[in-house]
Amino acid sequence: MTLNSNPKDNSFVTCGPLWSHECGSSLYSTGICARANRNFRLNQIITPALQRCETFMDIVIVLDGSNSIYPWYEVQDFIINILQKFHIGPGQTQVAIVQYGSTVIHEFSLSDYQTMEKVLQAARNINQRGGEETKTALGIKVARSEAFQRGSRPGAQKVMIVITDGESHDSHQLGQAVSDSKNENITMYAIAVLGYYNRRGINSEAFLKEIKVIASDPDEDYLFEVTDESALKDIVDALGERIFSLEGVNSQGQGFGLQMAQAGFSSYLVQDGVLLGAVGAYNWNGAVFKETKHGRVIPPKSSYEEEFPEALKNHAAYLGYSLGSVISSNGSQLYVSGAPRFNHTGKVIIFTIKETGNLIIMQSLLGDQIGSYFGSEVLSLDLDIDGYTDFLMVAAPMYYSEGWERGRVYMFFPSSSKGTLGQTLTGRVSSCSQNSRLGSAMAQIADMNGDGLQELAIGAPLEDDHQGAVYIFHSKDKTIECALRKSWAVRRRGGGAWLLK
Repeated sequence: MTLNSNPKDNSFVTCGPLWSHECGSSLYSTGICARANRNFRLNQIITPALQRCETFMDIVIVLDGSNSIYPWYEVQDFIINILQKFHIGPGQTQVAIVQYGSTVIHEFSLSDYQTMEKVLQAARNINQRGGEETKTALGIKVARSEAFQRGSRPGAQKVMIVITDGESHDSHQLGQAVSDSKNENITMYAIAVLGYYNRRGINSEAFLKEIKVIASDPDEDYLFEVTDESALKDIVDALGERIFSLEGVNSQGQGFGLQMAQAGFSSYLVQDGVLLGAVGAYNWNGAVFKETKHGRVIPPKSSYEEEFPEALKNHAAYLGYSLGSVISSNGSQLYVSGAPRFNHTGKVIIFTIKETGNLIIMQSLLGDQIGSYFGSEVLSLDLDIDGYTDFLMVAAPMYYSEGWERGRVYMFFPSSSKGTLGQTLTGRVSSCSQNSRLGSAMAQIADMNGDGLQELAIGAPLEDDHQGAVYIFHSKDKTIECALRKSWAVRRRGGGAWLLK
């Protein structure tokens, strides 16, 4: 969708903002860019918004297989059903199962199977091992010290699911086994199967007290009770939902962060790297990232809060829709980005990005008409090629006037050595243009009339009943104003001159 070349070495960066990856049941469009040299040899893959899935988990199921479990097929059906709730695969969830009674057996390890099909096949072949005793503490200890070490992945969230139907015969060791697990940041789910107690009319109070020790806090989120083995099927959905309750939101439950960032929707080469617009970041308020040879710079959401207040979060500002820069008379470079949906009228911000990640907004320019898409295109003009910005052009291609989406282009000039901008002119195409959407594309082009100054080209893709037109404007005396009055269209439309307001 974007393509930028570096004239110094003829390398280029190209981006696909809708490049997506699967996380659980969601498809996240984080975006991808590629940097290549002049011979089209790939040098770098850039994915600044790509993050680990919330489903990046290592889950160990600690399964009571002692003699009191009956019938076994009900427990096995539960295991099959709950496994189908997990999102098993590379970069997502791995599962291991240990079965215990008097001893502990590793049925399969975390790294043994990488697909749902193979995990289910292995689970269907698990037989009840039996045992006269129920050594739950031993099962938890082995799961922590061995199962999580067999194929576990750095950074993966650790989850343990303990399924048992009775008090442990090593209860004196249970507290320490559970404490050791929780100290290693293992989230503990406990499932109490009361079939043995209910069939014999035995009081289960002591058993349930023990189960509460195993479960993480609060109990209502991590502890389940079922009347017998056949009732396990009733908790499958609830258990699956709780384990993946963070899917689709960040750890604070505040909605989308960078999962739908679409990084590379716009791109702009700078001296020390490349800027990338990410219109979908932070609930589609948008963001700007920077990729340098030292790594990526991703300003936090708080950097934008003053100019993009939380109260307007439903407006989806689309910051990063366009990118550019201005260079002031003292040689400092400030970055420019458009947010055409901000408050429905659009906004452009002038900012800097520090290596620390801080984004500092120096100035903002506001659109003046709802739906005009002010800021969807920005262009810095250096007419005499002296290295300093003469004008910043900001387009509002859907600007509506006299019954048509004629489009409008705003021109700003640096009003101080610090790079702050003041508005100078507002231009539009003459009345015969109808729905031209002037400003949908803009570019500075080489000198065409021999006066030593660069020219300006502006696209109007819907002019002439959607045939489109390109307007070329000559510069004069380092200004655009005189040139605008003498402008001409590529198709030499008689009414192609701009009107100034």
